[in-house]
Amino acid sequence: MKRKAWVLYISWLVLCVAAIIFLWVSYTEPFFTEKQNGVSYEDYRQVLSKRGSTGSEVKQIQQKLKNWGYYKGNIDGIFGKQTEAAVKAFQKKNDLSVDGIVGTATLAAMGISTSSQTSSSVGTSSSDLNLLARVVYGEGRGEPYAGQVAIAAVVLNRVEDSRFPKTIAGVIYQSGAFDVVADGQINLSPNSTAYQAARDALNGWDPTYGCVYYYNPKTATNKWIKTLPISVTIGKHVFSKGK
Repeated sequence: MKRKAWVLYISWLVLCVAAIIFLWVSYTEPFFTEKQNGVSYEDYRQVLSKRGSTGSEVKQIQQKLKNWGYYKGNIDGIFGKQTEAAVKAFQKKNDLSVDGIVGTATLAAMGISTSSQTSSSVGTSSSDLNLLARVVYGEGRGEPYAGQVAIAAVVLNRVEDSRFPKTIAGVIYQSGAFDVVADGQINLSPNSTAYQAARDALNGWDPTYGCVYYYNPKTATNKWIKTLPISVTIGKHVFSKGK
């Protein structure tokens, strides 16, 4: 009887351990899969950067976050406390899981390519992104990159300003607002730089610091816009917050 009881006890213990393993796998695997938009746990481990990580990817992350105003530290490729705090702020603004870990979803939102996803494919189906990139390409191709981001930022600043329409499309198609709408250049196909500039602006980078107007002093014919105080000059364009 004692031997039988011992066998039953061992069997019960094995079943308990198996049940615990099953529940752990069932819980953690969906967590990683859902959190990183379908990327397997192994892929997730390969692409994430987190506190303690070092290398070129961390430098890219820091540079992006610094451009957008989230990060104030050095671009040193060391994922420390400041970088983690900046990542969390970026994640919060972009409705991502706020954990300070840069996995596939966060990298994609930053426009940084991974082994499983390239930045050129991220978000290009968005009608707002596409329209914003068209304005950037039509108005700013040939301008320095910061100047292209600045054009997109002006559109977004207008959306937030009570003097203008409340949507990106509304701002862009407002009568007389942008020359590219009047002359048809809005219908040109944007290049990858225009898309990336639009993404950077959408992610919070504003080289104009809140401006809602811009123009080229050498080509502008509108006398009123030339009376506005100039806040920033980038490339051939000057930017203003208005009166």
